[in-house]
Amino acid sequence: MKILDPMHTAQALPYSRLVPAIAQAMRELANRQILAPERQVVPIDAASVLLSMPALGSDIGVTKLITVHANNAQHGLPAIQGEVIVFETATGRRLALLDGPTVTARRTAAVTLLGIQTLLPRAPASALLIGSGTQAVAHADALVDYFGISEFWIAATTQSKAEAFCAALRQRHPHITALPLNPEQLHAELPITDLVIALTTSRTPVIPVGIAATTLAIGVGAFKPDMAEFPPQLLHGRQIIVDDLDGAHHEAADLLQAKVDWSQVTALSSILDRTVQPSAQMPVFKTVGQAAWDLAAARVALASLSLA
Repeated sequence: MKILDPMHTAQALPYSRLVPAIAQAMRELANRQILAPERQVVPIDAASVLLSMPALGSDIGVTKLITVHANNAQHGLPAIQGEVIVFETATGRRLALLDGPTVTARRTAAVTLLGIQTLLPRAPASALLIGSGTQAVAHADALVDYFGISEFWIAATTQSKAEAFCAALRQRHPHITALPLNPEQLHAELPITDLVIALTTSRTPVIPVGIAATTLAIGVGAFKPDMAEFPPQLLHGRQIIVDDLDGAHHEAADLLQAKVDWSQVTALSSILDRTVQPSAQMPVFKTVGQAAWDLAAARVALASLSLA
């Protein structure tokens, strides 16, 4: 069994192969060729949970085990820790152990890339990211790597966090432009961009209502009942696309709070192989994650290991 640390896990998951692998996993999940029950959440204490996310395909299976300890900063430890166990379906033979947080960060960013590729009728050149955490870092790097985006605006909870994020992003990618936005600018002087991507755990909507009709808005962070990144007005005014329809019914907190008409919510898998007709108003895209996306990542990692 191959054991990969965070660096080697990232190296084994290039976005050029991860995005099409997730598209294929979406098709298989829709056709019941991948079995992936709802994730199990086991409370540890008031600030901590154990998450178990299994998925089974005809070739391989995975189980992702993640612990989230919100107070771990006081111990000098990351809040999220875990691993993805990969095994051969036919025999149960263990094949690999991947770093869980790295798999989560990269497959989540890859789902966003797939949504952009499917829904946006043009190649994106600019993006506004709302958030400055791990997922924001992964998404910024993915957008540069996959689409070659070179113009970013960053909004965070404080101006100093946004400035620090921009400085780090420019250091990793010296050719790009990255500008901080303060919270007031986010709602009063919003730049026109191809993408607005929210990557937060906010309790109140952070995506502005007044984004341009040609801007694709994506919500990644809200997954608990008291979280929200999309304002209800935006959800009621645009077509809603989700990465996993079953999961969205339980975990898309923005949609649940807004009491959307679920008959009008569409799974991305249903339009992957269709030509999306240009529209005067872009839809919104909400992602909640799925163990099948971890299985897709495991397939890519195994292929990378066989090529090494």
